[in-house]
Amino acid sequence: MYRVAFKMQLFANKKEEYKKRHDEIWPELVLLLKETGISEYSIFLDETTNSLFGVLKAEDPALLNDLPSHEVMQKWWKYMGDIMESNRDNSPVSISMEEVFYMP
Repeated sequence: MYRVAFKMQLFANKKEEYKKRHDEIWPELVLLLKETGISEYSIFLDETTNSLFGVLKAEDPALLNDLPSHEVMQKWWKYMGDIMESNRDNSPVSISMEEVFYMP
């Protein structure tokens, strides 16, 4: 199992809406993520900067590259685009992070 980490940027004053939308995450999106081999997915918020930090476990990180081609993923990104920094294709601006320490 591989750990994957990334950061994104939430717009100011959107914490409650971001949390609400994730509390109501679509079952079809959860299914897609699990079918892609994703587990233990968490997102943390640094309220001083509105930075989001995501970390997940993936059976094969290469499979994550296929997520943008799925309709439900595209719909989710569009749904979230009004509360966070997004690219032209509605995907969130996401910066991969390198693991520099791990204590199992």
